[in-house]
Amino acid sequence: MIVVAGEALIDLVVRPDGSVTAALGGGPFNVARTIARLGGEVGFLGSISNDRFGTMLADRLVADGVSLEATVRTEAPTTLAAAELDDHGSATYRFYLTDTSAPALDRVPDVARRADTLHVGTLGLVLEPMATTLVGLLDDVADDVLVMTDPNCRSRVIRDRAAYLDRLARVYRRSHVVKLSTDDAEYLDDATEPIDLARRLVDGGVRVVLLTAGKEATWVVTPTGVDALPTPLVTVADTIGAGDSFCGGFLSWWRGNGFGVAELADHALVVEGALAAQAVSSYTVTQVGANPPHRDDLDASWSSCSRS
Repeated sequence: MIVVAGEALIDLVVRPDGSVTAALGGGPFNVARTIARLGGEVGFLGSISNDRFGTMLADRLVADGVSLEATVRTEAPTTLAAAELDDHGSATYRFYLTDTSAPALDRVPDVARRADTLHVGTLGLVLEPMATTLVGLLDDVADDVLVMTDPNCRSRVIRDRAAYLDRLARVYRRSHVVKLSTDDAEYLDDATEPIDLARRLVDGGVRVVLLTAGKEATWVVTPTGVDALPTPLVTVADTIGAGDSFCGGFLSWWRGNGFGVAELADHALVVEGALAAQAVSSYTVTQVGANPPHRDDLDASWSSCSRS
């Protein structure tokens, strides 16, 4: 089973015309939903409130096919994020975190320790005690558990940048796949070109870096090569959940074809997985809000590997 760890929250989506709508969100929440909608076996590891918003979050996960066996419920109110959209559909986030549900994860149910794949990221690597809990889980999992990390940096939430970078360095040492956006790369090291940062991570031991640059391209960086994959041309409704669905698409395709850690050494195979992830992300941005595709929404050949 794939376990996706991190936050589930409510996005208050503020559109350019001033209208506000509440949407279910959180990066890892969206990743888990994507995997489930594409047919993967996935559980969500995070803290969800028992309030009305929390019940909505939990119900949506279950409706999409996500297991809640690894989910911890809390009486703390649901964490809120304001997602302010510009005229191009790009979102800027502000968070309301104090004494709320998402940071409260302070234990890992045993079922999460039996995962064969673990995805961590976004606020899961920032908010305490959740961040310490998840780093501890990474320290404990077996070497053959495939670990994917998406920092999905939220600079408004990171109070101690140096401590955050130290934590990320520790997480990278246990990560096989790292997904970065060019915005992430610029926050993490604005003195280095994003592609050079990706190469540096690979030189440091990460097997694969998937570097996304919005409507331009995705770079696949491995020890044996670098490829730039043009982003498919679509009509963008907004970009909420784009990177999350990319991660979910990659993991669903990768595990769905029976691949694990060893196959990450095959650069061409990773490129194929990245193309599959692009297809998922490209569908998501045509929808309003984080609304990833179901398997039937994609081309019939989507799940097939050319080597199967």
